[in-house]
Amino acid sequence: MKHPLTRGAALVAGAAATTLAVVATATPAVAGPADKQQAAAGWLAGQLDGGVAVNEQYEFNDYGLSIDTGLALRAQGLKARKVSKISAALAEAVDSYTTGGEADGAYSGATAKLASFVVRTGGDPADFGGVDLVERLEGLVSTDAPSEGRLQDRSDYGDFANSIGQSFAAQALHAVGSEQAAPVTSYLLQQQCEAGYFRLSFAAVDADEQGCDAAPGDPDQGADVTSLVVLNLLEVADPSAEVAAAIDDATAWLVAQQSDGGAFDGGPDAGVNSNSTGLAGWALGDAGLCGKAQQAAQWVKKQQAGGRDKALGVEKGAIAYDRAAFLQGKKQGIGVDTRDQWHRATAQAAPALENLRKVECKA
Repeated sequence: MKHPLTRGAALVAGAAATTLAVVATATPAVAGPADKQQAAAGWLAGQLDGGVAVNEQYEFNDYGLSIDTGLALRAQGLKARKVSKISAALAEAVDSYTTGGEADGAYSGATAKLASFVVRTGGDPADFGGVDLVERLEGLVSTDAPSEGRLQDRSDYGDFANSIGQSFAAQALHAVGSEQAAPVTSYLLQQQCEAGYFRLSFAAVDADEQGCDAAPGDPDQGADVTSLVVLNLLEVADPSAEVAAAIDDATAWLVAQQSDGGAFDGGPDAGVNSNSTGLAGWALGDAGLCGKAQQAAQWVKKQQAGGRDKALGVEKGAIAYDRAAFLQGKKQGIGVDTRDQWHRATAQAAPALENLRKVECKA
């Protein structure tokens, strides 16, 4: 999935039930390829213009990708000043990002993602850029049966709410103690299918059955969605037994999807790629499955540009979407028409490189 959550009318997301017990050893992280992380963080920071990711190909400010970049840097504990610049830039663009330019519009996924970013980076989501993001987000939560707790967009272009935005909302609303946190989380957990993955799309808001069992969706597209949901649920303080069980089932499903080489497949149209592998590795690492996460990190590392690659030398640290993109980059460098793909892949995959430093894990 190349675009996990973007703005406006084009808002997209871009294991068995047995609980997987994970026991982490007391072995501390060891010094290792930290330069891989530093290089990725440095490249990501260099892609921003005043804290904003600018899509030069189509000439627009991509605030969703700006958030992805900030979350990646924050997850690695790097470039704190650059994260602050991202936050400052987003504070000037709240309405542009969350309303898509519609006078009465409001996109729940963008609102939830921004609120979550503000919470995670130490800001006040109740007063961000002069906007109460908490109030705005709560106003996009259904309070009527059978869809109580479901996010819903307010837009002339349709309702693009999905499980990714729902998981950002659950994290943000829990963090601020909102009364809507419980129903939002409950609705999110309904989107987890029996096999353990989370589906992307919701049922119609007026459908009698709102959960995954009624319409499981496509498990081939579950890796990105499931990884993002896990990452957001892991940020919930004092999670309930239901949330903890959902994380266990989801990570068990992810483990079952991993190839022998450590990579993850993003679905029929995506194939094996750094976005899916990076997100899954990041999620598995944060969940304590650092052995599996390390395998993913090793695969991601092979897609990273190094200083010895002539055409990619000035792009040291960037992570290619897949092997084909990497080889193309070695020949032609990164151009205007390919930079967005490299940026998205690096933002989603860079935090997985942290797992290169973890050893002797048990799964």
